[in-house]
Amino acid sequence: MAADTSQSVVKAAAGGVGNDSAVRGRSRWTDSGNTGKTGNTRNSGGLRRALATHWYAWAMIAPVVLVLGVIIGWPLVRGIYLSLTDANERNVARDIGARHIDATYEFIGLDNYAAVLGDPVFLQRLVWTVVWTVACVSITFVLGLTLANMLNRQFRGRAAYRMALILPWAVPGFVSVFAWRFLFNRDNGILNKVLDGGGIAAVPWLDDPTWAKFSVIAVNVWLGIPFMMVALLGGLQSIPGELYEAAEMDGATAWQRFRHITLPGLRTVSMTVILLSTIWTFNMFPVIFLLTRGGPGDSTEILVTQAFREAFITSPRDFAVSATWGVLILLLLMMFALVYRRSLRKQGEVW
Repeated sequence: MAADTSQSVVKAAAGGVGNDSAVRGRSRWTDSGNTGKTGNTRNSGGLRRALATHWYAWAMIAPVVLVLGVIIGWPLVRGIYLSLTDANERNVARDIGARHIDATYEFIGLDNYAAVLGDPVFLQRLVWTVVWTVACVSITFVLGLTLANMLNRQFRGRAAYRMALILPWAVPGFVSVFAWRFLFNRDNGILNKVLDGGGIAAVPWLDDPTWAKFSVIAVNVWLGIPFMMVALLGGLQSIPGELYEAAEMDGATAWQRFRHITLPGLRTVSMTVILLSTIWTFNMFPVIFLLTRGGPGDSTEILVTQAFREAFITSPRDFAVSATWGVLILLLLMMFALVYRRSLRKQGEVW
C-alpha cells in the first residue's frame, strides 16, 4: 500500500507538471497572438496620454503654429505654385474699376526654372551674392571677436563702450542706411568733405561699381558687428577663468591661450552666429536696395533684389519668375545649412 501510494503521488505530480506546461504554452501563445492586436491600441493610448498630460503646452504652441502657417506656410506654398506657372500682371486675377477679370495663367511645370538657371544673369547674381555674403560674414566675425575680447576685460568706462558699440543695432536699419547714403554722397557727403580737406579727390562711393560694392559691404558690416560682438562676448564670459590662469602658469603665450582656450570655447556659439549671419546676409535686401538700388547699373544686385525687380520693377511684372528666384534662394540656403551641419557633425559637433 505504501508503494502504491507513493507511485500514485509521483504520477499525480508528473501529471501536474504536464498540465502546468500546457497552461504556460497556451498562455504564451495567447500573449503572442494578442501582441499585434494590442500594439496599435497601446500607441494610440500613449498618444492620448501625452495629449492629456501636455495639453497646456499644446494649447500654448497652437496659436504660434497657426500664425506661422498663415504668415510663412501659405505664402511659401503659393510661391512654389506660382513658380510652376506663367503668371504675370497681364494674366492674373484683377479688378479694373467695377469689372473683375479672372486669372488666365497656366501651369507650365519647370520651364521657369530652366529659363532662370540657363540665363547668364543668374550666375552673375549668384557669384556676387556669394562674394558679398562671405566678405560680410568674415569681416563681421573677425571684428566682432576682436571687440568682444576687448570688452571682456576690466577697464574704466567699459559699460559706456558697450552701449556705444551696441547703438548701431538699436537704430532701425533703414535709418542707418539712409544716414550712410548721406555720408557717401559724392558732392555733399561728409566723407568726401573730409577727403577734400586733405587734398584728396572726391571718391565716387555709390557711382562706381567697385566702390559701390565696397560701400554696401562696409554698411552691412557696420550693422552686423553689434550682434556678433554681443553673442561672442556671452560665449567668452562662459569660459572658466581657471583655464586661462592654469595656462598662464604653464607659460602659455597670449596667442596660445587664444588658440587653445578661447577659440575651442567659442566653437558652439561661433557655429550658430555664423549660420545666422550667413542666412541674414544672403537675404539682406534693405542695405542693397536702399543704398544703391542695385546700381550703378546692376553691379550690386543680389539674388533677393533681382527677385524684387522681377515682381515690382520690370514691365510687365513677372510674378512667376520672381517666385522662381525666391524658391531657388530657399533651396540654396537649405543646401548650405545641410552641408554646414554635416561638416560640423564630422568635427564631432552636435547641431
